Amino acid sequence: MSQSTLTPPEQQNPAGSGTGPGGRSPLGNGLKQRHLSMIALGGVIGAGLFVGSGAGIAAAGPSIVLAYAASGVLVMLVMRMLGEMSAANPSSGSFSVHADRAIGPWAGFTAGWLFWTLLCVGVAVEAIGAAHIMTNWLPGTPSWMWVLIFMAMFCGSNLGAVSNFGEFEFWFAALKIGAIGLFLGLGVLAVLGVLPGTDSPGSANLLHDGGFLPNGVDGLLLGLLASVFAYGGLETVTIAAAESENPVRSVAKAVRTTMWRIAIVYVGSMLVIVTLLPWNDPSVTADGPYAATLNHLGIAHTGQVMNVVILIALLSAMNANIYGSSRMAYSLVSRGQGPKALGKVTGRVPRRAVVASCAFGFVTVLLSYWYPETLFAWLLNMVGGVILVVWGFIAVSQFMLRRRIEREAPGKPVVKMWGFPYLTWVALAGILAILVLMAMGDDTRIQLIFTGGLTVALSVTGYALQRRAATAA
Repeated sequence: MSQSTLTPPEQQNPAGSGTGPGGRSPLGNGLKQRHLSMIALGGVIGAGLFVGSGAGIAAAGPSIVLAYAASGVLVMLVMRMLGEMSAANPSSGSFSVHADRAIGPWAGFTAGWLFWTLLCVGVAVEAIGAAHIMTNWLPGTPSWMWVLIFMAMFCGSNLGAVSNFGEFEFWFAALKIGAIGLFLGLGVLAVLGVLPGTDSPGSANLLHDGGFLPNGVDGLLLGLLASVFAYGGLETVTIAAAESENPVRSVAKAVRTTMWRIAIVYVGSMLVIVTLLPWNDPSVTADGPYAATLNHLGIAHTGQVMNVVILIALLSAMNANIYGSSRMAYSLVSRGQGPKALGKVTGRVPRRAVVASCAFGFVTVLLSYWYPETLFAWLLNMVGGVILVVWGFIAVSQFMLRRRIEREAPGKPVVKMWGFPYLTWVALAGILAILVLMAMGDDTRIQLIFTGGLTVALSVTGYALQRRAATAA
């Protein structure tokens, strides 16, 4: 980033949102309300839910319901804070812009490039996961070939108009919502004992085989850690809203529906799974909790159907992460916090930022050829705790900006954080508590070390650039 400088806030592009002369955004507003509505609904349904929840159930048992509920409350608070700031100041840089305004350019620089790194690595992880499904379907085909195909497909789609991204996500989200809706419908019928060929299990699976907390509080805490990272990605909707027809309304609507989306999709589905299936059934981790539950109900061809749904979830996440990372990079560059070469907009799309955001995914093609067995775990360790650091920046920024938003807004904020400042403090305490829990586990400690090192390096770089810019001014 030798070409980067940190411009003082008063000299920056307004709000860092990429607005050009006269307030017109070079990125346009190609996302329609139907796109944003479906992205907001489907964005909460990812591979972390379909696959990663199995590890959480194995660790926590039936108490995984409490783990998802607790982490869901934290996510609702974070999204409410982010929504308050984003509705008052819509921006393609989202929380990076808010951290810039609240704390200083170094904080916007750190939060933005942390998130960019997280999304770029996420693209690679999802491409590898999708390739694994394809090689299971088509044995003998190399994994790296599928990684290359998926990277080329979604890099190409994001180089086009933003409406391409919107249409992909609209249909991906529709399929995911349909799948989870069908699962919940069948699950509730089975729990009630009215699904043909099934008997209601009652509370047997919730209270037997070790009880509701079979592995004690330690198991619950492991489940909590597993659940937290399944929620990552909700922030992208506030980035996408900046390119919608009505950014303020889009942000407000997405944030206000977060509560019931989390309650139904995450907590509801976990409750259905652990009610219908013994938590220690080996198929929970071997096949995934959703496929295992449907197999338990005797529904034919479940495994392949769920593999299709998981593949769609992975491809959807790839598409969203390429979009989110390219817009974050563009916002950072537009504020003088990144290489100027990435700031060029062609056809209302920051195509150079798109290519830069896809670069690591293409490098992964080679890495998956050289290190097919160890690459996935290595990538996860790289960015394991980044989302928690980002949430921390969001909470601190909201705490510092709340009074300014009230002064600048002609009326009350469109979206308002509940119980300010008390619930903001609660959210910060929750984030710190999870970081402490990560430091206590052998596997998660490695992730925390990687995340801490990256955060410190970016913070030092950002602060040095900020000082240099201030001296030059």
